[in-house]
Amino acid sequence: MRDRNAGIMSAFGKKLVSGLLIGAVSAAVACTLDALGVLDAWEQTTWDLRVRFFGKASPATDRIRVILLDQASLDWGKNENALSWPWPRQVYAPILDFCRRGGARAVAFDVLFTEPSVYQVEDDLALGSGVRDTAGFVGAVFMGRASGDSERWPDFVNPPPYEIRGLADWLAAAHSKIIESPRAAFPVPEIATNALLLGNVSDEPDRDGVFRRAALFKVFEGRAVASLGFAAYLAGEPEGGRNVSLAVERGWLKVDDRKIPIDADGRTILRYIGPSGSHRTFNAATVIQSELRIQAGEKPAIAPEVFKDCYVFFGFSAPGLMDLRPTPVSGVYPGVEIHATMLDNLLTRLFLRDAPGGLVAAVVALVALLSALSGVFSRKAWQSVLTFIGFLPVPILAGLAAYPSGYWWPIVSGEIAVAISLVGAVVWNYATEGRQKAFIKNAFRFYVGPEVIDQMIADPSKLKLGGEKRELTLFFSDLEKFSSFSERLKPEELTALLNDYLSDMGEIIKEEGGYLDKYIGDAIVAFWNAPVAQPDHALRACRAALRCQRRLTERREELAQRTGATLKMRIGINTGEVTVGNMGSRERFNYTVLGDAANLASRLEGANKFFGTYTMISESAWPAAAQGLVGREMGQIRVVGRATPVRVFEAVGLAGELVPDVVTEFERALKLCYAGQWREALSVLERFPGDALSAKYAAHCKAMLADPSRKWDGVWTLTEKG
Repeated sequence: MRDRNAGIMSAFGKKLVSGLLIGAVSAAVACTLDALGVLDAWEQTTWDLRVRFFGKASPATDRIRVILLDQASLDWGKNENALSWPWPRQVYAPILDFCRRGGARAVAFDVLFTEPSVYQVEDDLALGSGVRDTAGFVGAVFMGRASGDSERWPDFVNPPPYEIRGLADWLAAAHSKIIESPRAAFPVPEIATNALLLGNVSDEPDRDGVFRRAALFKVFEGRAVASLGFAAYLAGEPEGGRNVSLAVERGWLKVDDRKIPIDADGRTILRYIGPSGSHRTFNAATVIQSELRIQAGEKPAIAPEVFKDCYVFFGFSAPGLMDLRPTPVSGVYPGVEIHATMLDNLLTRLFLRDAPGGLVAAVVALVALLSALSGVFSRKAWQSVLTFIGFLPVPILAGLAAYPSGYWWPIVSGEIAVAISLVGAVVWNYATEGRQKAFIKNAFRFYVGPEVIDQMIADPSKLKLGGEKRELTLFFSDLEKFSSFSERLKPEELTALLNDYLSDMGEIIKEEGGYLDKYIGDAIVAFWNAPVAQPDHALRACRAALRCQRRLTERREELAQRTGATLKMRIGINTGEVTVGNMGSRERFNYTVLGDAANLASRLEGANKFFGTYTMISESAWPAAAQGLVGREMGQIRVVGRATPVRVFEAVGLAGELVPDVVTEFERALKLCYAGQWREALSVLERFPGDALSAKYAAHCKAMLADPSRKWDGVWTLTEKG
């Protein structure tokens, strides 16, 4: 017992160490690939799917309006007003007038007016006048490393009224290559001097060109310049955000009581609320016409009140104006709506941040270890499948659960770790246990079906040398008059015939879960309920017998042409306790049975000859099989070598099939015979002259009627083994 326990512990320890090693290596590989950026493209794709799934509007979304200069507006300008592109800037003035009339809280223009108008300075002055009259106007400035004609803050541009505390220290620690801009393109003086604030409209997408993040600010000549969306928020505050408390520290930008997560480049992950148009959107031409109608005393298409106390963004969406950007929610997304999304996040206080790297690595390692351990301890195929099903969704579920809480939790690195762990566990199992499984499969594939082999592989202890007592259902079959026609066949013809016949019958037996013990010439020996347990073993054996008889009937004409004889098979089936196991020497053995129950099955096969029948089932097998079969009692027999009579039955069909009249009528006649009413029994039996069993009993009835002094105890005593 101690040696056995030591062996068990040794095997357990080996699996434990192997599982831990596989899991650790898997986690290390996944985390390394993630750190090197190899997984970025896949991870970003999963993120985009999450953004689309979770994106939804909030109450603050209704405080944002977007005016788009779309293709319809361009067509209106060209066809109805003879406006060529670029439009005169004074055409935008009615948009400002309309927003001012409606009581907009702030108006942000995502349009660069960095060059003087081609329509002369009067055009710039006209727009500048509208900007001056619009409280809360935010103009666009472009900040970059190579673009822009200004390297210093222009004298005509007022510096931002706000200041971010801790900016210098944060810049020194961040070491960002993109947050500080050496060059900038400012609006022309007529516009810049009249704007409340300027907002940066330049930004960098991820490596795949998709805008998932946005910078809240950039730095030019030591001054922080808010992005257009952030500037719109500040413009909506008194004095352009002069009194808004702004501070930056590692990982955070504080805006009054808001804490916005940022990276080393001052960027935050945008929480998109949906596709383009998720904010209430208006056509630029319609807004311009509405203002002109109001000025003319006519009814506008849009009521100005829809802009009351709202943040209004104006930008381009016409394809030819080149301001469409790829985002997680759409491959074609107006750039101005990215700024609107930034403001939406600020108003709702719903921000997203990267999950802490250390925590992610720890969880990835934990899941990898657990999946590897589960994999190496999975002995059965279905257990391995369940392990895959159970662990592969874990990183996905973690990523989905983290999004509503405001975290970008990596999915792909976790999936890679789990996949490597599970595959590694499968490979390890195959390397350590595959040989044993291959031996079992190769040794027994000719004797049992795949289902039984799988169970044997799952528990190889069933194959120990020796035996055990177990109740089995045993199957013996033999071809009728085989010797008489086999002598007429050439050896190669006989071999081909037997191979063909035995293959057919053996396949059926294996399909029913039986174990093919042996072939003895044309005879077949099989049994059920070993080496694996089968609660319905009697039914399986009897159903196999019925199927074998039907298959032989289907092929009888074909086989007759090959042999010149009509092939018929006799089958005997019995259920009883026998010794079953591997019997033989240590080098050569067979998995077989020994016992009186097996002998009786063989005797029943031969007893068919006495009755002229072909399938005989003992009383110990029939009750369990009767639930799925249709049959009849044949009587009681006393076989050679046994004093105790056995009641036997014949299977004639599957449950649910039409019961032939001969079955029910024979059962009635048999009861009459047991009652000694020979004449009445004979009248029933003579109705079925083609039924061998009925003919046998009819002859017996006549004999009893011819000699009334003859006694019969209801048992047929056989004098030959068959």
